[in-house]
Amino acid sequence: MVGALLLRGMLAGVVAGLLCFGFLKIAGEPSVDKAIAFATALDAAKSHAAAHLHGAPGPNEEPQPELVSRETQAGIGLFTGIMVYSAAFGGLFALAYAMAYGRIGDLEPRALSALLATLGFVAVYVVPAIKYPPNPPSVGEPETIGMRTALYFGMVALSLAAAVAAGMLRSRLLPRFGGWNAALIAGAAYGIAMVAVCLALPAVNEVPDAFPAVVLWQFRIAALGAQLIMWTTLGLLFGALAARAAGARTRASPFEPA
Repeated sequence: MVGALLLRGMLAGVVAGLLCFGFLKIAGEPSVDKAIAFATALDAAKSHAAAHLHGAPGPNEEPQPELVSRETQAGIGLFTGIMVYSAAFGGLFALAYAMAYGRIGDLEPRALSALLATLGFVAVYVVPAIKYPPNPPSVGEPETIGMRTALYFGMVALSLAAAVAAGMLRSRLLPRFGGWNAALIAGAAYGIAMVAVCLALPAVNEVPDAFPAVVLWQFRIAALGAQLIMWTTLGLLFGALAARAAGARTRASPFEPA
């Protein structure tokens, strides 16, 4: 059963990846191009200012050839990255579904899939992005990329751990407080825990003061849109595939639980 769900999850992830690629080509790449143009102009201005300060002409070094062209990055590179990312998340989503099935109330496959997709979107993307919002590739100091990456993935891991703990808390409170009240208490506990985490982790703000606010806003909206497309597709498409598989198993063996 798990293997079949994993295959369906990866298939849903592939479909989500195709949709995300089309969306990002239209909504995301223009802001990336503008950010790269800004970074290039800023570097040129810094080099000119340094040369003028020292009373010497700018460096005569020949520009280094690009290892990967911008056209490749925005084409096959973007497509490959999104497809691998989405297929991997689809597989992980299927595993989470298999673990949650039968443990979160008496939800049918579509409802459970939609619930997990909503929780995943909030815990994996929305909450971490509040603390560490996405920036265009050219924004940020190269020397701090390792630190920034570690902080972001640490935030994702803590958010997921807090979400799992909140789910366990809800299960423990369920007999005493009922489903609705237990969910509210668990949600409040998750929110309090993540506020504490956000306050404890260091802030990162390396966006130049002169960086166009509109470009930054467009990039972050595109990133949010792509994540929303991916999680929505996973929730709806995987739910339909899982429900169909469950129905097929029930018809094949009506006296055994699906």
